[in-house]
Amino acid sequence: MTPAQGVLTVPANNLPIAPLGRQRSLRESVTESLRAAIIAGTLEEGTLYSAPALGAAFGVSATPVREAMMDLAREGLVETVKNKGFRVTSMSDRELDEITEIRLLLEPPVMADVAGTVPESDMERLHKLAEDIVDAAREGDLAAYLAADRDFHAELLEYSGNKQLVELATSLRTRTRMYGLKTLSESNRLADSAQEHHELLELIAAGDGPAARELMRRHIGHARGLWATGDDETPQEQQT
Repeated sequence: MTPAQGVLTVPANNLPIAPLGRQRSLRESVTESLRAAIIAGTLEEGTLYSAPALGAAFGVSATPVREAMMDLAREGLVETVKNKGFRVTSMSDRELDEITEIRLLLEPPVMADVAGTVPESDMERLHKLAEDIVDAAREGDLAAYLAADRDFHAELLEYSGNKQLVELATSLRTRTRMYGLKTLSESNRLADSAQEHHELLELIAAGDGPAARELMRRHIGHARGLWATGDDETPQEQQT
């Protein structure tokens, strides 16, 4: 197909794709890498990508890429274009604001509720998950960072006992675009921000519900401000 038909024709070695890291399966590995590239803006909104070109960039066949893209389509990150490939879906500032508003309604109250209820025997495992986030941030591995961050928060939300809430909050987290992550990682600021996960666990262990709720509110604010743009202020704050 020709460029006029909209299919990406960039050579594989020029595609902005990071090498595959250590993952559980090829399909999962490709999915995590593509998800991270979309969330961080490396794969651009509105752009049409072909599975063969992406597969060549990864050094794999087109099949696991197609499988991964179908998973991401179900998450709302891409849409299929028949006989052409996959287009990264666009998300407006308003949509990101709406996702943030919903997350603020869901996650901070849960952190307040679970504070003081998480068994002490679970804390070592949770701190290990938090450290995985810090390690990925220090290494500049955004795919591992986003995967570890998602798993950490899902684990904490599980203590609410509400599986529907866990699924909804996790879905909203994966749809959030955070284009400032790469800049923060390159400036070594992401690792400092990642330490908040350990701070949250310490507040939960201490049973300090109000402080855990407030830290979670600030954490979500980063996703809309600092992590989304690389700036400390949210878009709303920049307009005031």
